[in-house]
Amino acid sequence: MNFKTIIEPFKIKSVESIHMSTEAERIQYLEKAHYNPFLLKSNQVIIDFLTDSGTSAMSNEQWAAMMRGDESYAGAQSWERFYNAVFDLTSYPFILPTHQGRAAERILYGHLGGKGKVFISNTHFDTTRANIEFSGADAFDIPIEESKNHENYYPFKGNLDCNKLEKLIIEHKPENIGSVILTVTNNSGGGQPVSMQNAKDVAGVCKKHNVLFIIDCCRIAENSYFIKHREEGFENLTYKEIVQQMFALADGCVMSAKKDALVNMGGFLALKDEQLAEACTNLLIITEGFTTYGGLSGRDMEAIAVGLTEIFDKDYLYYRIKSTEYLGEKIREKGVPVMYPIGGHAVYIDSAQLYDHIPLDQYPGHKYLEVSTSSERNK
Repeated sequence: MNFKTIIEPFKIKSVESIHMSTEAERIQYLEKAHYNPFLLKSNQVIIDFLTDSGTSAMSNEQWAAMMRGDESYAGAQSWERFYNAVFDLTSYPFILPTHQGRAAERILYGHLGGKGKVFISNTHFDTTRANIEFSGADAFDIPIEESKNHENYYPFKGNLDCNKLEKLIIEHKPENIGSVILTVTNNSGGGQPVSMQNAKDVAGVCKKHNVLFIIDCCRIAENSYFIKHREEGFENLTYKEIVQQMFALADGCVMSAKKDALVNMGGFLALKDEQLAEACTNLLIITEGFTTYGGLSGRDMEAIAVGLTEIFDKDYLYYRIKSTEYLGEKIREKGVPVMYPIGGHAVYIDSAQLYDHIPLDQYPGHKYLEVSTSSERNK
């Protein structure tokens, strides 16, 4: 499939109105928010570039499934459908629903962490690092060297440096490694994909040293698109088959379902090891809820179960990746420095390069709002 024009592979059934503010109003909004986009109200924003997390419009099939949500406290039918959908992808028998991904991180890394423990990743997402460091443990990021050059093309800049991984495990001793976490795609690394070969190499190092290997799988479906189209030997596999192969390499996964499960709220932790799962389940019951609903309603679990199926639609993934790539390529042509090649779920602007006169501790990615609006006022 090679369309000259990308169109949405879906019909729109409802619309949500947007307040069309004036430039003067937007300047006033920014001043009142102290130029911090997180302090803006949603009705003050025309086009929201903050995140894609939990902002998806759900499909008609998801809305239909929500109507059959079984809100029984234990053993709900919605739990069964949720469990079967997650198990079908991961093959992990112990599945713990949570209200979102960071809750699953807190449970797992809070249990595995503590003073003297070390966690290693291609790049820890901010909530992952926060949960690890809150436990007293240390978090190390070891992306490959190619990821540091934002302008050169490399197909899998999200990869983890396995040479550094081996050295860190030996240096800190295997018994002190809480886990190795492969974030797929590498969100904080620009949404860059991870190759299947890299996942295999990471799994090999972890197995050699008897270290737990966890996949942060928030955008693993998007990652499968890149593997299919960039990595030799996977062109004839479906996206779902590629994902299943990657999950088979690890000991467990953490997911914020607000990404590739296409829902507004939800997540889960899935594990192979029964003893580890039992310890995490005890924490789940205390902080999230009973084992067959966690922090979710039956409606939420129904929507996730459907979303985990719909995400693998080839037309949708093509649209998703190509539309993001289109935006990135166009602004790159205008001279805006971006992390290249364009990642899966977002276009990452290299704000440090774009506004090199603004110190990093003044957050150039946000600070530009003040610079641009001030210049408008001075005209």
